[in-house]
Amino acid sequence: MKFYIQKSILPFFFMFLYGSGFIFCEYGLQNASPMAFLEVRFFIAFCILLLITLIFKIPMPKTKKEFLHISIAGSLTVGTFSIGGFLAVSYGISGATNALIIALQPIVVTALALKLLNEDINIRVWTGLIIGFVGVGFVVFSKLETSFSALGLFWAFISLLGLSIGSLYQKKYCSHMNLYSGGAIQTFSSTILVLPFLLFEDAHINWNVDFTIALLYMTVGVSIGALSLLYIMIKNGEVSKVSAIFYLVPVSAAIVSYFLLGDKIEFSEIIGIFTIIIGIVLINKKKKGIK
Repeated sequence: MKFYIQKSILPFFFMFLYGSGFIFCEYGLQNASPMAFLEVRFFIAFCILLLITLIFKIPMPKTKKEFLHISIAGSLTVGTFSIGGFLAVSYGISGATNALIIALQPIVVTALALKLLNEDINIRVWTGLIIGFVGVGFVVFSKLETSFSALGLFWAFISLLGLSIGSLYQKKYCSHMNLYSGGAIQTFSSTILVLPFLLFEDAHINWNVDFTIALLYMTVGVSIGALSLLYIMIKNGEVSKVSAIFYLVPVSAAIVSYFLLGDKIEFSEIIGIFTIIIGIVLINKKKKGIK
């Protein structure tokens, strides 16, 4: 049962929470500047996680080294990834283009995991990764933009690197991190990381119902819920295979936007969904001794 939950249930909930987060992010950015939105989101998540840690007397890291590792992992996986993504959108990069760039994450992580974590990665896994990326291309094809902002692309790739390197760092140094005390440290470090960026924007928030809903979802659903699931999966599995789940994030976003926003699901998206599933099946298929 535990194996089934880790392999099937957790990825499904992660995909739903993370993918739908892109939709709520758009809602939030209609009523707030990017860094102001992130600053409030991270600080509220920090307060919630710290409160849980104090109420249930959950131990904090015992050494400064452990504290530092958790902070660095959070600054990369949470802070850098979010800052890059939000700035990419603010500089005109569409959600579809952003999704396609972030979809490179499984390939980047797998290449780095081969070198840094000595993970056993065979031809079947690489084939699955390429097929999955092609599938993502089909999903976002109809929404891709024809013109690009160089600065927006820069921040999109910064977001990609933050998520990729942060996932590897989390696996190598923070596998035994407590989700609540460690999460409090990571959201706090991300709060600090955002602060300097506030100086370079016209920071503002329009507090209304739409923004409040978006803020609550991005805080509780994504910053706490989705990231906790990601860390559990990283702890219990090979980071290269866990990263393949990110191929499903654009799929989740497309499905959620269909139900919430009434967006149509194009034929290319249907082809992409089935292509991604084939890729992920290949990646997670049990080995048969072929390398």
